[in-house]
Amino acid sequence: MFTGIIESVGKVKSMQPTGGDIRLTIESDDLDFSDVKLGDSIASNGICLTVVDFGSNHYSVDVSRETIAHTALEELKPGHIVNLEKAMLPTTRFGGHIVAGHVDGVGVVRKLQKDARSIYIEIEIPQVLAHYTATKGSITLDGISLTTNLVRDNIVSLNIIPHTAQVTNIAQHWLVGDKVNVEVDIVARYLERLLTKPQSASATAQNTPSNITETFLADNGFMR
Repeated sequence: MFTGIIESVGKVKSMQPTGGDIRLTIESDDLDFSDVKLGDSIASNGICLTVVDFGSNHYSVDVSRETIAHTALEELKPGHIVNLEKAMLPTTRFGGHIVAGHVDGVGVVRKLQKDARSIYIEIEIPQVLAHYTATKGSITLDGISLTTNLVRDNIVSLNIIPHTAQVTNIAQHWLVGDKVNVEVDIVARYLERLLTKPQSASATAQNTPSNITETFLADNGFMR
C-alpha cells in the first residue's frame, strides 16, 4: 500500500529481457535503502514491484508480461526518470490518498502548458476508467497522488504546483503524447462493486421466509 507521495526519483539503469519477462534495474542516490530488503514492494512509476536484488543505490525487480501489457513500462528506456515510493508503514503520515500500486490503465498527455507558476495538464484516460474519476477527486498518475481540476468525458485536467513538478518526473520528462500509468481511486472501485454486485447467497437467505415455526420446534423437542 502506498500514498502517492513520491519519496524520490530514480533512473532506469537497465531493462534486461529474461525468459519472456523483464528484469528492471533502477538506481537512485536519493532513495533511502537502509531499510530495503528482498521481497519489499517499491512503487516504480506507480507500479507495485517486488525487490529481487538491491545494492546501496539500486534495486532490481522482475516484471511479468501481464504487467508489461497493462502499463506504460514498455515506454521506458535506460536513462528515463521514474517516480519512486516505498510501501507505507502503519506509522507513516498519510499525505496523499490510498494507492494500491495496481495500474488500471494507460493514459496519454494531451495538453501541457504553463499556468502562472504551475503546469496545466490534460490527460486522456481509457474510457472504461472515466466513471471512476470525479472533479476535485483523487487520481494517481505515474505513482503521483493528484487532485483533478475537472473531468470532461475521459479527459482529466490538473494543475501541478512547482514543488510537485520538481520532485517527480513531470518537469523533467512529461511531454505531449507521452503515456502515463493511471490508477483510479480505489474507494470508487469498491463502491461500484458494493452497489452492482449480485445479491449474495447469505443475503438472499436472510430475505427468504423461514419454514421454522413454533409447531415445528415443539414437534422436534425444542419447546414444551
